Amino acid sequence: MNWEQLLSLKRAGDKEKRERNKQDETRLGFEVDFDRIVFSSSFRSLQDKTQVIPVSETDFVHTRLTHSMEVSVVGRSLGRIVGQKVIEKYPHLKELGYTFNDFGAIVAAAALSHDIGNPPFGHSGEKAIGEYFKSGDGEQYKSHLTDKQWQDFVDFEGNANGFKILSEGNMDSGLRLSYATLGAFMKYPKESLPKKPTKHIVDKKYGFFQSQKEFFKDVVDDLGLKALRGGEDLAYNRHPLSFLVEAADDICYTIIDFEDGINLGLIEEEFALEYLIKLVKDTIDIKKYNSLQYKKERVSYLRALAIGTLIQEAVRVFLENEEAILKGEYGVSLLDKCKYEAQINDIIQISIDKIYNSNNVVEKEVAGYKIIADLLDVFITATNNMYAGEPSNYDKLIFKLLPESCRNLSDSIYDRIMMVCSYIAGMSDGYAILLHKKISGTAI
Repeated sequence: MNWEQLLSLKRAGDKEKRERNKQDETRLGFEVDFDRIVFSSSFRSLQDKTQVIPVSETDFVHTRLTHSMEVSVVGRSLGRIVGQKVIEKYPHLKELGYTFNDFGAIVAAAALSHDIGNPPFGHSGEKAIGEYFKSGDGEQYKSHLTDKQWQDFVDFEGNANGFKILSEGNMDSGLRLSYATLGAFMKYPKESLPKKPTKHIVDKKYGFFQSQKEFFKDVVDDLGLKALRGGEDLAYNRHPLSFLVEAADDICYTIIDFEDGINLGLIEEEFALEYLIKLVKDTIDIKKYNSLQYKKERVSYLRALAIGTLIQEAVRVFLENEEAILKGEYGVSLLDKCKYEAQINDIIQISIDKIYNSNNVVEKEVAGYKIIADLLDVFITATNNMYAGEPSNYDKLIFKLLPESCRNLSDSIYDRIMMVCSYIAGMSDGYAILLHKKISGTAI
């Protein structure tokens, strides 16, 4: 892989190549990606989607929206620092008009959208969709689908749904992001099958649905991503900048979820300094720390220092492995290779024990399973009955609840089911709860 190709400004539908040195300097090509994501309805829905505590009643716990913005800020810093070094190493990029800010803009945009495809109720929302097809009423559709299409549903993946959201549309509609940003977004550039139990980071999940397969091929071909394996297995090595997007996410959820847990009283404050000390020992001002009057201020100070340390460490690991990444010979996350791996794992384990497995979280995730299964059932049934021309009056009413963009039914049952899954995945937690109450007759 080479950086000139990886920094592609191409957008869906382009007939001519976009050159960096011919871009409008007042609004650079990659910065347009960031702007379009911010103004999208899918991004807005993140303001009411779970990050740590589902449907939290406090005013300081992070939502997917605030988390995504913080990941984007960290990602921009990572991209700019790395970009400066990459351009120094490959001076021809500067001659083509590229700057270190381009790297920052690409990573910032991809990081901003990294959770845009996640369903309501956190990661349990993905599992709830999968369970509906695996062991619920959705199992009846298996015989109508190919193995890969079926796997898209039973292993529903927010990353693949995110790629669907970012790639849909045409010259006149849709986000039409640059291929560089789409490449950086894809942490798992492979399809749902075959599942490969390897240690390579790409095999951890998958990154696109069968409905986006052809567009995926166009993107990876344009970027020159290196195939991970030969044969019919459609899997590629990551775009190098996706490692920075992943690092930004890892840094934020590791440190900031931990901070949320302390502020909520789920984790003792004493754990903050105890587990962060190795990350902040070179930068902490003990006198300043001890002068801070409130717990929230002390934890905030430690969080800022810890994030700064991990940014520098992620940059170090990336630059040391940059050539291996370009050759497709690097297959683990950056933080898995950093010198603070043990401390990071300790913090994550505490968050799992004290936050993610807390009664408050588990109870609301259980409710999410029921809500999502019921919504899937009524909308999939209604759309299929409408297509078959045999709808009940109830089906007709349910069908009217769908947005206009979802009422033009495809001849493909896979496309119809995927449309419903994406529609429900795009709901905020609050709207999913409200709509479920209405269709179950418990609210009007």
